[in-house]
Amino acid sequence: MVISIGLEGSANKIGVGIVRDGEVLSNPRHTYCAPTGHGFLPRHTAQHHRDHVLKLVKQAIEEAGVSVSAIDCVSYTKGPGMGAPLVSTAVVARTLAQLWNVPLIPVNHCIAHIEMGRQVTGADNPTVLYVSGGNTQVISYMNQRYMIFGETLDIAVGNCLDRFARVLKLSNDPCPGYNIEQLAKQGEKFIELPYCVKGMDVSFSGLLSHIEGTAVKMLAAGECTKADLCYSLQETVFAMLVEITERAMAHSRSKQVLVVGGVGCNLRLQEMLAIMAQERGASLCATDDRYCIDNGAMIAHTGNLMFANKMDTSIEKSGITQRFRTDEVHIAWRD
Repeated sequence: MVISIGLEGSANKIGVGIVRDGEVLSNPRHTYCAPTGHGFLPRHTAQHHRDHVLKLVKQAIEEAGVSVSAIDCVSYTKGPGMGAPLVSTAVVARTLAQLWNVPLIPVNHCIAHIEMGRQVTGADNPTVLYVSGGNTQVISYMNQRYMIFGETLDIAVGNCLDRFARVLKLSNDPCPGYNIEQLAKQGEKFIELPYCVKGMDVSFSGLLSHIEGTAVKMLAAGECTKADLCYSLQETVFAMLVEITERAMAHSRSKQVLVVGGVGCNLRLQEMLAIMAQERGASLCATDDRYCIDNGAMIAHTGNLMFANKMDTSIEKSGITQRFRTDEVHIAWRD
């Protein structure tokens, strides 16, 4: 049995998870919430991670009920993500690996989302919709690579939602996307917005600019409510995502779609994907916020898979990278 401790800190969440052969033993995390109307800056996020990571390591070990001597490897997020938070997390991972004299495993954040989703849902070979604050990709597995069928050409869907939440002055607690989702449930009027699908890719920046420019005027004129705007934005961007996901499923003849990443928690997106999948005779595989949102367990689990295939790294080469594409990683643990 292999026990891995994983440290995730690529964005505004710092998480530490311990996994034993696919079984999650502990998975605590802490979130940095910026003031309402603001995003999270790298330096503030990195300081938050430094303030909380050691407490989370201790908490994870206590909740898992394992001794330090039982841990076989230390896994950490190499990238992609924000530079300063990644560095803060990697420093702790290097230190623990040296203190405990165990291998150090550099994990791709995107791959970790996929592998955790497969583990939790039991999905075999799904088409993957990966949607978060930093990434938007439609992915399929082939020849020991996760190939990107389509992606955003500019900003991620989660970033689009988060930035619009700032326009409406919605709270960042627990997260802007969740608050948009709740407000959208009250929407009654659909407002037509730019629909930007370009082949297998999507674009959100023009749509965001349009709704940012018109929202304040429409609200001031009483032409709509905040709920109407949230509802319209959600319906539009999710329809774009479902379209390119369905096209990828048709091309790969897939019978499963797996949604991962923080935006994958959104129940409306899950509902739309489930309807599409059902119409194709396929099924939706989804998780809740324990595993959709960034967490340490997904890094630990993927670290376990990499450890079994001797994919550890030396301290000298254990850097981070803000740009680390999904299709760069050799998936040695799959046929």
